[in-house]
Amino acid sequence: MDENKKKFALWIHPSTLEKAERLYKLDNCRSKSEFIEKALQFYSGYVVSQDGRDYFPEAIVETVQGTLGSFEKRMASLMFKYAVELDMMMHIVAANHRVDQDTLSRLRGKCVNEVRGSNGRISFEDAVEYQKGGKK
Repeated sequence: MDENKKKFALWIHPSTLEKAERLYKLDNCRSKSEFIEKALQFYSGYVVSQDGRDYFPEAIVETVQGTLGSFEKRMASLMFKYAVELDMMMHIVAANHRVDQDTLSRLRGKCVNEVRGSNGRISFEDAVEYQKGGKK
């Protein structure tokens, strides 16, 4: 931008001015005016932006991405362990109970609907009650 700067009166709280005095050198600014102008440009961009990623420090973005990445790895590991345990349990149950294909198909449909309807919150107690001829 090759436009000329204009001088104008700025009413500002003393504590805000003190903050600018302390911080402008940390931001490699030559003056408090430059610091305030950069702050105004930053905040203006933030206000009009739909996506604030351009205005968040890269360190924050990287930290959040790293945290999410480690969370994803942890969840994948836990899900794998859960799947192994579930597979072991299914083999044990299948070895001890003879279930015909028709019953198995109906049970799968019932379980899909149950899980979908409860948003994944299922309980052993509900299954026991159902098998006794109770609810659901």
